[in-house]
Amino acid sequence: MIRISRYLKPYWAYVLLAPLFMALEVYMDLLQPNYMADIVDNGIANGDMNYVLTRLLIMLGIAFVGMLGGIGCIYASSVAALGFGTDIRSDLFRKIQTFSFTNLDRFPTPSLITRLTNDVTQLQNVVTMSLAMMIRAPLLCIGSIIMTIKISPSLASVLLIALPLTIIGIIVIIRIGFPLFRKVQSKIDRVNTIMRENLAGIRLVKAFLRKDFEENRFQTANEDLRDTAIKAGRIMATGMPLLMLITNLATVAVLWMGGIKVQNGGLQIGDLIAFINYLVRIMMSLVMIAFNLIAFSRGKVSADRIREVLMEQPDIVDPGENPDGASEDLKITRGQVVFENVTFSYSPDGEPVLKNISFTAEPGETVAILGETGSGKTTLVNLIPRLYDPQEGRILIDGVDVRKYSLYNLRKEIGMVMQTSLLFSGSILDNLRWGDPDADLEKAIEAASIAQAHDFIMQTPNGYQTDLSQGGVNLSGGQKQRLNIARALMKRPKILILDDATSAVDMATELKIQQALRRWNHKCTTFIIAQRISSVMDADKIIILEQGRIAGIGTHEELLASNPLYQDIYRSQIGKEVQQYA
Repeated sequence: MIRISRYLKPYWAYVLLAPLFMALEVYMDLLQPNYMADIVDNGIANGDMNYVLTRLLIMLGIAFVGMLGGIGCIYASSVAALGFGTDIRSDLFRKIQTFSFTNLDRFPTPSLITRLTNDVTQLQNVVTMSLAMMIRAPLLCIGSIIMTIKISPSLASVLLIALPLTIIGIIVIIRIGFPLFRKVQSKIDRVNTIMRENLAGIRLVKAFLRKDFEENRFQTANEDLRDTAIKAGRIMATGMPLLMLITNLATVAVLWMGGIKVQNGGLQIGDLIAFINYLVRIMMSLVMIAFNLIAFSRGKVSADRIREVLMEQPDIVDPGENPDGASEDLKITRGQVVFENVTFSYSPDGEPVLKNISFTAEPGETVAILGETGSGKTTLVNLIPRLYDPQEGRILIDGVDVRKYSLYNLRKEIGMVMQTSLLFSGSILDNLRWGDPDADLEKAIEAASIAQAHDFIMQTPNGYQTDLSQGGVNLSGGQKQRLNIARALMKRPKILILDDATSAVDMATELKIQQALRRWNHKCTTFIIAQRISSVMDADKIIILEQGRIAGIGTHEELLASNPLYQDIYRSQIGKEVQQYA
């Protein structure tokens, strides 16, 4: 909480003003019972209505000033809390943008969403209460204790029993409630996970008639959240009446002892009324503190979860941010890619996914990567733009270790089409401009034409200005893949990575894309991951991966002559016997 409180620094003026306004309101509140006692003892007792009316007008003035103080406190605390929340949310979002895939594997997406929304809101509420109620309650409590002692020290002795009992009750509530509030946040994460999965795959759910299963799964998580929240709420439901019981017993004790004093002439009725007023304020202040401390418990859980993200160190360190790291002038110019004895695992103790990978892709070459599912094809190409870093070996681009390039200069010259075709809400042109924000329509048409997307784009209602639904759900799988290819081509990269980029495209269209890429006047080193051997037969180099190792490397003809694994793939897909080579 202390480290996160630094986000209040830009709003220090409001942070100072809020307690001052609240102190004004509390001071006005503390004056009220005294004037009430004065009205009873000197006005009503003597039948002096002018005195009563004068004092009532003064009390109204005091109440008005207190109201102004309250409004000022709420305004100042709200500005500080909202600014605080906005800054934390922005820093969290910026931090997440620096995460490597390894970091993102440690923080599931639904959990990050909860931290950006629910947890930040919890902290905003804590700040608001800290600058308002947590200022009001202690000041009101201390001020009321002073006033009770001033009125009657002997009656104030009741507090020696009531206050410790109340404080003990508050401590017990917090100690029991804190672990439960942490569980509540984790249950919210679980509900968000199921909701996100269901909404993202709603078409699949309907297609496989999994509606009832998904409803039951969500219901289980939802009821689990409810039950945990009820357990936490039960602490409040049990604790608060106990605190109120202590307050009522203290009031009864004061009435009994004070009544005797009034009867003996040792205390005026007005003073007894004022004392009870102050007593109730003391006890209500303690109850208010209890409520706020419970909210702080929830806030601490949220603060810890936010701090986990802010303190997470990105696995991929950008040398461009280190003065002694990369040179700003270090840029990719040719596109040569060299793997030297690269070994990679997704976790330090895990089995390596890639083992001792070594090969060279010369500038302008097309390198195809084939292998069974799980052989490490996608992992291999993900190492080139440093989405992950290998544990052993190194990757060189134009003779320079990729870790020497700034991430901006490195990724600027690498165009990627990933397995999942992702589009964003906005127009088709907006999506294509991810590759080049300043590109004109002519450049977009060129890239779309190479990707065989131009014709279907022109058939949409507004052509390149046609708006896409979130995720591009109003397009077919093949159309989304072609737009993703066009988006990568807009960068005119030195290195182009196509990760199963035409799996949803028919063979005729795929052939046209390959021919257009070969005719493209911008030469780049191209990596193609494909399932169909027909897609890669013309590649300059084909790499066969088997269980994370290179099982063969060469041209189509070379592998067909010498590599049994490639021969098996060829037989199964082409449907004819392998030509025998001498």
